[in-house]
Parts: sequence; structure tokens; C-alpha cells
Amino acid sequence: MTEASTAIRLNPFKGCDGPEGTPVPWSPHGRILSERPNFTLDPLFHAGCYYVQDSSAMYVGHIFRKIVIPSEAKEPLRVLDLCAAPGGKTTDLAASLREALGNAFELTANEVIKSRAGVLVGNVAAWGDPNILVTSVDPAIIGRGMKGYYDVIVADVPCSGEGMFRKDPRAVEEWTPQLPGICAARQKRILADSWPALKEGGILIYSTCTYEDCENDANLEWAARELGGDIIPPENEFAEYGVELTRCGNLLRAGTVPGEGQWVGALRKTSQTPSGKCKVADLRPLDCALQLFDGPEPRVELDLQQSLKYLHGDTFSLPDAPLGMLVVCYRSHPLGFVKNIGSRCNNLYPKGRRIRMDV
Repeated sequence: MTEASTAIRLNPFKGCDGPEGTPVPWSPHGRILSERPNFTLDPLFHAGCYYVQDSSAMYVGHIFRKIVIPSEAKEPLRVLDLCAAPGGKTTDLAASLREALGNAFELTANEVIKSRAGVLVGNVAAWGDPNILVTSVDPAIIGRGMKGYYDVIVADVPCSGEGMFRKDPRAVEEWTPQLPGICAARQKRILADSWPALKEGGILIYSTCTYEDCENDANLEWAARELGGDIIPPENEFAEYGVELTRCGNLLRAGTVPGEGQWVGALRKTSQTPSGKCKVADLRPLDCALQLFDGPEPRVELDLQQSLKYLHGDTFSLPDAPLGMLVVCYRSHPLGFVKNIGSRCNNLYPKGRRIRMDV
């Protein structure tokens, strides 16, 4: 088996080229890199100019664009990324929605595990799209409270992880013969709990990073049969790149495609759901402190070393800059805020996102 590849996906709204690479066939902004650079030491990574994401994981975004954008592009489009951390699929969905619909969409990124939700908040903040709301609630709460609210639910559910064996030794250590069955039952619960939040006629995009039929095709068939939906017949326009066609979706195998393992399928909801009275704000979105920097604060350009010191949380001085609040930038891309008091700048970069390695 070949070694795991490294891929990135550019942020089309930051106007940055990022590291060079070969195109990902199913992602308009994806690139496969020839080697893995030290992303921690690239300020453009921290500025949200690109996201490090496995190329196979980008296939979910391809299915979303293929199925949702042509048929559901109306105002506003409400999308729920149900198991969103660490944020790769969320930022991919956000870019696709903004390119197709402008500002006419709502994207809720939910992660029930609080520690993972913190990582999601940081990545969404760096990406910088104001139409993303991050929440951390159980799928059952969303299902009960947001009945019929969403046009699309993307569920990249926790799975037995066989598609990550090449990249993640822990996935190998944790696997047991009983694990796929346990995961399949958990996935059914997640789908059933969140199902009321999807409107009648809405689309579910369901994905895993395993090869197990009981977690993939069989579970989507179960959802169609028991919850009420029509499976959207899969196509395979990327067979030449190693993508496989299954009963209900597409399978990407590590070693056959450039990236790791991924399975994706979709269905359209046919069962009825009464409309609820809740709004997305009722889910108590987490605060992202988005890196938009559209305010009147002066901007100051930093060089590479200054940028790394800032991202590390160090104190430094900008003797030629105006006093007060400043936006510091690297290659014109905002990194965050400082307060210049003359003798030094108070570093306001969030502590939880600071570089920990020596710079």
C-alpha cells in the first residue's frame, strides 16, 4: 500500500494561492501536495487561506455540489453539518454555498463533543464565513427542536474507521470484530434522532470513513426504509481515479485513490415532518470571533518572523504603527488584533489557537 498523501483545499474568498500541488479531480479548490510542509509555520494557514483536508474527504463536498446546488438553489438554503468537527466538510460546504448562492444560506455546524467543538470553532473562525453558526448539542435536541427546518443534512458519522488504518495507527488498535456492528447501531440512532429536523423533500448526505457494508449501504437502505426516503441513485464519473460504485453510493479506498478511505451516499426524504417554531439561534450558537476584520482599525503588515511571534502569543513592538487597536496582516491577509501602546503591542491572538512549538 502506498503512503498517505497530503492535500489542502484553498479558500476561494481569501485570494491566496497557498502551497502548490496537483488538482483533486472532484474538488475545484483541492490540491494534492508532493510532500507535507510544516503548516504550523505558515501564517497563511492560520489566516484561513487554505484548509488541510484529505482528498477523499473532499468527495462529500463533490456530492453536495452535484446533488444539492443544482436542485435546491433557492433562498435561503438551510444546511446542517451534523457531526462537523474538525471543520473540513463545514468549510467546504460554506465555500460551495457562497459561490453558488452568495449570502443566501444558513450553515449550522454541530459537534456534540465539547472538546472537538472547540477545534471546530477555531477552524470556522479562521475560515471567516459569517453564515456559519457553530453549535454543540445532541442530535436528538436538534431533531425535536428544529422540526422541518433544514433543506439539507450532511452526516459524516462516527464509524469503525477502517479507511483511516493507513494514516492513523490508533484506528487499527481500537478496531475489533464487534466494532462495525456497534458503530452501525450508533449511526442509526444519530440518523433517527436528527431526522425530524430535515424537511419533507430535503436531502440527507451520509458518509463514513469505513468500508463496512453495515455502516454504509445497509445503513442508508435502512434509513430509506425505516425513516422514509428515496435513495438518490449514485453515479461514478471518477472511476478512472479509482472511485468505486456501490449499491447506494461511492467508495474510495486508501491505496486505490490518492487519499484515505471514504464512503458517501444520499437520499431524499419522503416522510412528512410538521414544521417547528424554533429558529437556528435557539440552538445557542457558540461564539467564533470570526476573522473578518471589516472594521475601521488600521492594518499593519508583518514579516514572516513577526507573524510567527504574533501567532505564538509573544509581545513585540511596532514603533512606526499608530497607537490603539490594529489588525496585523501577513501578505495582506489578516491574522488578528493587537493593541499598540507605544513601547509594546498587547497580543490579542486567542490563547487556545496559539502556536505551541518554538518559533
